[in-house]
Amino acid sequence: MKVPLKWLAEYVPLTMPVAELVERLTLAGLEVSGVRLIGVPAPEGLRVKSAEAGPVWPPDKIVLARVQKVEPHPDPAVVNLKLPTVEYGGGRTKQLVTGAPNLRVGDSGQTVILALAGSVLFSHHAKGSEKVLQELKPAKIRGIASDAMVCSAFELGIDDDKEAGIILLDEEVAPGTPAVDILGDIVLELEITPNMARCLSLIGVAREVAALTGQTLRLPPHQPQAEGPAIEGQVRVSIENPDLCARYAAMLLRDVRIGPAPGWMQRRLSYAGMRPINNIVDITNYVLLEWGQPLHAFDYDKLRQRAGGKPPHLIVRPARAGETLTTLDEGNRTAPLKLTTEMLIIADEAGPIALAGIKGGADTMVTPATRNVLLEAANFDFLCIRRTMKALNLPSEASVRFSKGIHPEMVKPAAGRAAELMRQHSGATVCRGSVDVYPRPLPPRIIELKTAEIRRLLGMDLPRSECVRILRALEFQVEEIGTDTLRVTPPPHRIDIEEGPADLIEDLVRLYGYDKLPATLLADQLPPQRTNLPLVFEERLRDRLVALGLQEVITYALTTEEREKLLGLPPCEYVRLQNPISSERQVMRHSLLGGVLEVAAANLQ
Repeated sequence: MKVPLKWLAEYVPLTMPVAELVERLTLAGLEVSGVRLIGVPAPEGLRVKSAEAGPVWPPDKIVLARVQKVEPHPDPAVVNLKLPTVEYGGGRTKQLVTGAPNLRVGDSGQTVILALAGSVLFSHHAKGSEKVLQELKPAKIRGIASDAMVCSAFELGIDDDKEAGIILLDEEVAPGTPAVDILGDIVLELEITPNMARCLSLIGVAREVAALTGQTLRLPPHQPQAEGPAIEGQVRVSIENPDLCARYAAMLLRDVRIGPAPGWMQRRLSYAGMRPINNIVDITNYVLLEWGQPLHAFDYDKLRQRAGGKPPHLIVRPARAGETLTTLDEGNRTAPLKLTTEMLIIADEAGPIALAGIKGGADTMVTPATRNVLLEAANFDFLCIRRTMKALNLPSEASVRFSKGIHPEMVKPAAGRAAELMRQHSGATVCRGSVDVYPRPLPPRIIELKTAEIRRLLGMDLPRSECVRILRALEFQVEEIGTDTLRVTPPPHRIDIEEGPADLIEDLVRLYGYDKLPATLLADQLPPQRTNLPLVFEERLRDRLVALGLQEVITYALTTEEREKLLGLPPCEYVRLQNPISSERQVMRHSLLGGVLEVAAANLQ
């Protein structure tokens, strides 16, 4: 999970130094495995890998500038170079030379990033994917003096694409503004363990930061300004099996204009590891990263066309034998998926239109011609999504989150937030209301936590006031009963609270600090130590064989029948895994030879 700190700061004030924040998050169970610096120097006390530290953008040397005019090179034979004149603050102007493909003769008014002489940037002339920092010095380019340059994302260390043109910003920013103030950021890479899956969102991480630092969480507004006609009668939704789909909500947006998302949103998505596509798709991805709730946008007019001009009827059901779903692969080529009865799909009365929680169909996808959008927010069974994701080898940001479990209560705020963003950034009119099918709402859980249990599990006493503070900071409702009991109600997003008091105590000690637990000796005698003679013999034998020049090979105990058939083994029965982690690890091997040959082949390559 990549967390840009400027984005995170929208939900919680970041009051402590970055190095301290990294340490506190790691001790609280959110390990920070990497820190990427974009335009900024390494914060004091923070160790950063050289590969994650790009060029630093000095505020007086790398600034925003406005293009006044773009002229052709005076030599008619030089067709790939242009001469832009830019203003970079205080009425200062500068002419320079560029070959940027997205800046054309006659252009004006664009906002670009200008690097002055003395700036240190990644060089375009390095071989292959190699990144080499080089100082920008005055030079003559095809006879024209140039002591500055307009920058691409590669040169600034934002992107790895050398072929992309220069950065063109859509924000109204004064020329001369330091680029680091607008584009600079620090991105934390978090290793999210399964028990912390609630932190697969910016708001989830912000909750943890707020609880760790004593700050107040600021949730974004998620009530859309709905001024269109009511959604009733314009779409129907049915759920065949509530065990596979706990909730399905749909909202309708009319008169959508498809175009690029605003620059600030595209940057946040890029820094978080997602590729911007268009405003509608980008908003669904933005809300996915913000709330942790996947969304999907259908072309509403295509759904009506499939329904013969009538209001579409969406059905959440298992796929039927022989059904297929046409999708787009990474190269935008149509790719039919063969469905099985174990896979959950979204269908209309004409057939499948999406693979639930994983991938949308090509027939109803949003395109530049889309004018009306049906927005889906749903909650699917995590085991079903995980099995389908593994079977089809289709991991995605959405399927990863569904496969770890999401509470159905996340559906409504995420849908409302996305609808409002679409209204603001695509000109859409939001229809009033939503179609929200929620057949079996989950009842709230109530857990009684006794101070004696805290002492038993931790081996120490936590002050009752501190327990109440930590739990309330994590948005638990806490009622104090008597002198030794807390009645705790977990918030909707905490579906990981399954073991009752033990899970609550884990949260208490995470936030209190594992480093504050007292070190104690074992309250019993250690058992007598006896030598494991078979193990000693095995280690000695291994050492002798290595000394004779042999090499030890450790291979997988799992393989496939097809690989073992190549060894000429006689037909035999195999122990087969019901849920293999890989298509190459399905059965227990009958021979060591296959693994040894695989290692030999890999070494020869």
